[in-house]
Amino acid sequence: MELRRPSNADEAAAALGNGSVALAGGTEVVPLMREGLLRAETLVQITDAVPRGISGTRIGAGTTLAELEVDPQVPQALREACSLAASPQLRSMGTVGGNLLQATRCWYWRLGFDCWLHGGERCFAKDGAHREHAIFGNDLCASAHPSDVAAALLALGATLRTTRRELPLAELYRLPTADDRSTTTLAPDELILELDVPEPGASTYLKAMDRRKWAFPLVGAAAARTDGGIRIALAGVAPIPWTLDGAAALDDATPLPGTAYKVEIARALVRRALAQVDESPRSS
Repeated sequence: MELRRPSNADEAAAALGNGSVALAGGTEVVPLMREGLLRAETLVQITDAVPRGISGTRIGAGTTLAELEVDPQVPQALREACSLAASPQLRSMGTVGGNLLQATRCWYWRLGFDCWLHGGERCFAKDGAHREHAIFGNDLCASAHPSDVAAALLALGATLRTTRRELPLAELYRLPTADDRSTTTLAPDELILELDVPEPGASTYLKAMDRRKWAFPLVGAAAARTDGGIRIALAGVAPIPWTLDGAAALDDATPLPGTAYKVEIARALVRRALAQVDESPRSS
């Protein structure tokens, strides 16, 4: 295996593609490679190529979750999402850009089943154990996206700058289809460089998980109040981070028998999140 260390974003993008894989904090890539779910002949270390740090509403994609959770410039929902994600050790290594691209925790996918995301014709979760799986967008694949951070950034109306384009965060994600099983629109040789996160009037992120700390979300709920209203986004409920058009949209959920409980958890978290951002008197 070859390791490349480009010094800037253009060199890094040029080194990607053709089976090479970007490596930042390594908290996602290394476990996937160890488990045989990701294979690469070349790793492209992007630490020196991707911006890092926080300046006003701009956040470099190489900024760690640990840095984000303690910076007062960062909106409250994002600080809370980062503080609830993983262990302190992982937060000190994992980058915000990498966190947005997390792979599903679906155990069928992780165990290498020939499932829909692996190019098969079947979602094994639908007929098997599926307690942690999706309640939205699960027609073809019932996996659940695990990123707390992505849900917070969706609610905050974040935009991305990559080596190719600028786009709203929502456009980074897509539901898998028969023609394309990927869950993001990022090209193999495209890097996330920076995020712009508008300052809300108020924001919060709430999370239900099996353990009190350091667990992936059963349901995560982010809410952000702006001049245009309140935006809501959920984690752990669909193959991609999920934008919710108001609390009533939970009536449109399509849970599997074993995930119906998630709808009730989501209702409670959304109700609490909305109450918090409605009551908050100042930016947060």
